[in-house]
Amino acid sequence: MGGVRELAGSFVVPGPCGVAVRDRLGHLTSQDEKVLRAVGEHQGALASRDLKARCADGLEHSADTWASRKRDLTPLSSSRIAGAITKATHDQWALARRCQAAHIQTLEAGIRTVRHRLSLPVGEPGTKRAAGGYRSRSEWFRKSRRLAALEARHAAVVADRQAGRVRVVRGGRRLLNTRHHLTQARLTEDQWRERWDAERWFIAADGESGKRFGNETIRVTPDGEVSIKLPAPLAHLANAGHGRYVLTSRISFAHRGAEWADRIAANRAVAYRIHLDTQRGRWYLTASWQRPAVKTIPLETARARGMIGVDTNADHFAAYHLDRHGNPIGDPRRFPYDLSGTAAHRDAQIRHALTRLIHWARQAGVAAIGIEDLDFTTEKTREKHGRRKRFRQLISGIPTGRLKARLVSMAAEQGLAIVAVDPAYTSLWGAQHWQKPLVTPRRTMSRHDAAGIAIGRRALGHPVRRRTAPPPHDRSDRAGHRTVQAGPGDRGREGTRPPTTDRPPGEPSPSGKRKREPSASNTVRDAPSTQQWVQDSLMRTG
Repeated sequence: MGGVRELAGSFVVPGPCGVAVRDRLGHLTSQDEKVLRAVGEHQGALASRDLKARCADGLEHSADTWASRKRDLTPLSSSRIAGAITKATHDQWALARRCQAAHIQTLEAGIRTVRHRLSLPVGEPGTKRAAGGYRSRSEWFRKSRRLAALEARHAAVVADRQAGRVRVVRGGRRLLNTRHHLTQARLTEDQWRERWDAERWFIAADGESGKRFGNETIRVTPDGEVSIKLPAPLAHLANAGHGRYVLTSRISFAHRGAEWADRIAANRAVAYRIHLDTQRGRWYLTASWQRPAVKTIPLETARARGMIGVDTNADHFAAYHLDRHGNPIGDPRRFPYDLSGTAAHRDAQIRHALTRLIHWARQAGVAAIGIEDLDFTTEKTREKHGRRKRFRQLISGIPTGRLKARLVSMAAEQGLAIVAVDPAYTSLWGAQHWQKPLVTPRRTMSRHDAAGIAIGRRALGHPVRRRTAPPPHDRSDRAGHRTVQAGPGDRGREGTRPPTTDRPPGEPSPSGKRKREPSASNTVRDAPSTQQWVQDSLMRTG
């Protein structure tokens, strides 16, 4: 393909398989908070102990060791609480292993880049596809030391992985490191300690189908009453029968409340988690449950009514509406967001932008949204882009993982499919073939808007360029129509369009005026604008 890498095929992204909703536990008494703190501290200590045991097992873990850990925790809590703790420990260890594998891939990408640049003569210029040599001998020397450090780090991580060792911090490594930078974080030691303790608490329970209201440990009734099965050492704090504590707060899920009520009415499994937001001083309850796997719609069905092509950027989504032939319709749309500030603010910005995008897609009447299958794992290393620090920060700021999760779940609720496409060359080819032709006195086109067209066309199965070959021989296309065209019966197809009525050519119209017949022309370029068969420069019907 002349140096162009082979493009991966487009596919419909599977829909979400789980749901989570949250509501505030308001109007808690001091006794309620005392009990919640006691339960969180007690079960959090058990979770820390179990995680330590799981990490010590390493690759020797088996179903027998899992059962043994659960038996050790049961006398200190209950069978269901012990099961929830061991399952959460297993999930955390598995997540650490996946992160460890991703870290190894990042180190390997950096090592390959540095080795390549060190092998080149000093000062050799690079190309679009590969970086050149380093600029000076001093930089070459520093990078050789950098390579040695990366190789040593890579060897240590690989050794840990082969031995089954993982590095896990209950409460989060970032919050742990904040302890050494309290001034920059604008926290006092007491404030940090409160946040640290709250993150290490464990007040959660997995659902169980067939049990009353779908959960025996944390039970929520249809009228919003919340009760907790206390661990055995804290049974003296119970204010209800069977060692349960009933909170004074009542909850009512505003979002998906009907779906939640249907589940607990049928005694289907619902998992609950109670946590404290120390910054706001509020307690929250999160309910989650699984949904049956829904079969995605066929790709041809998703393409039947056109597509919304979306280009993801560091500060906005650039979207364009395309019909099923790949022709752009109307003007480009941009949905900005601001990813500065706290994690909660960033997440809210992403949700707001996606909500506007999905509402516009529904108004446009399409069945799917096309988006790039982005993954910047190998692009974020400083060895890849050298001194281009601003560019590294730019691609690191694009919320690829959060965007995928949010967009798939939100689009599924609105009945829209997500078509993922290969991101290769979308910005380059979009700007080359679509940016300049679509500029008008009242419309400005950016490179990102043109990339949205390229993404949409690729999702529809069309090539990015507006035409694949010029008209053969002459304007009449006597050798056949262009290689990318609509069906012969589709209006807008290149060539003489069928008349809108059965009136013979030249016959006066009902208004009494004769219809002007096309005049002869030597070339397509010389054809007058009155000739309907002349293809518009912006129309692509295939």
